[in-house]
Amino acid sequence: MKVALVHDWFNDIGGAEKVVREILVCYPEADVFSLIDFYDEHKREKYLLGKIAKTSFIQNIPFSKKFYRFLFPLFPRAIESLDLSKYDLIISSSSSVAKGIQKTKSQLHICYCHSPMRYAWDLRQDYLSVMKNSFSKMIFNYFLNRLQKWDLKSNSRVDFFVANSINVKNRIEKNYNREAIVIYPPVDVSSFEITAKKANYYFTVSRLVAYKKTEQIIKAFSKFPHLQLIVAGDGPNRKKLSKIATPNVQILGYISTDDLREKIKNAKAFIANANEDFGITVVEAQSCGTPIIVPQMGGYKETVNESVGCFFEKQTVNDLEKAIESFETQKKVYHEADFIKNTTRFDKSRFRNEFTSFVEETYKSFCSK
Repeated sequence: MKVALVHDWFNDIGGAEKVVREILVCYPEADVFSLIDFYDEHKREKYLLGKIAKTSFIQNIPFSKKFYRFLFPLFPRAIESLDLSKYDLIISSSSSVAKGIQKTKSQLHICYCHSPMRYAWDLRQDYLSVMKNSFSKMIFNYFLNRLQKWDLKSNSRVDFFVANSINVKNRIEKNYNREAIVIYPPVDVSSFEITAKKANYYFTVSRLVAYKKTEQIIKAFSKFPHLQLIVAGDGPNRKKLSKIATPNVQILGYISTDDLREKIKNAKAFIANANEDFGITVVEAQSCGTPIIVPQMGGYKETVNESVGCFFEKQTVNDLEKAIESFETQKKVYHEADFIKNTTRFDKSRFRNEFTSFVEETYKSFCSK
């Protein structure tokens, strides 16, 4: 069985790339394909097990490493240009166009879907809201409409969808009218150490992009100058966030895995504000015994409960302020056993077993037809 693994892009590090790593652990002989691959040697070894992805023509466009997201009108043509004709099994890891890869009837395509294309469907307005120029909005909206039509048509190239959460399963059904099974993504629970002794700071980490809504978190902490917030992660919004940050907010940018673990482990609480598909980092924080403060929406409703954290209702500065104030005044005691109970159901060994079982059973059934 010749296996191809297709991922949208290898530039940043996030939950999707952690999933890619575990799929490669399951299928180490797989060849890897992507729109772009700009990983350095450290990231390549850690997340691609040393492999180099076979890339599209976007890789060779000047400045594509920094501005590849602006090339989204070219994504459909680019992903369709990749030749996977010699493979028996195609596994796509997709939150954008990877699931639109071309295939034949004799090939089985299983898509592990992190989300239907966010900027073309559910979160389009969040992406457009950062544009001040109405003409730019109009142009972007035009191309997003075209991308959405392509996405709707090309999802028929997927034989089976695997969703990373019930939340995403519902969106696949809503947007594509397709069924999906749910296999929660892998979390390296055992690599995190629970500690009850916490330092006096709040912590958040994510890609610094509009839909993560880190800006509201930073603005909320401006009301509490006596409380410290540490922000990790990088992205196109970093300069903007640095400009609005008050002295009690520290923006670190990208930090190493070891530093990240230490920051999460010692934080008094982990705070996030995105409408996440699943939210691997929130589970990692719980693996350290760090309480969670998140909006009651999306994947968080599946990964967080009140024994390990607290919810706020809306993604607004006001609701964040109320949540922070409540966390400070209530001083709730959290228990190690509750964190362990909630996180073990997401362990990476469980993912490997569930994913390989589904793939092998599906492939066997596909070949017997």
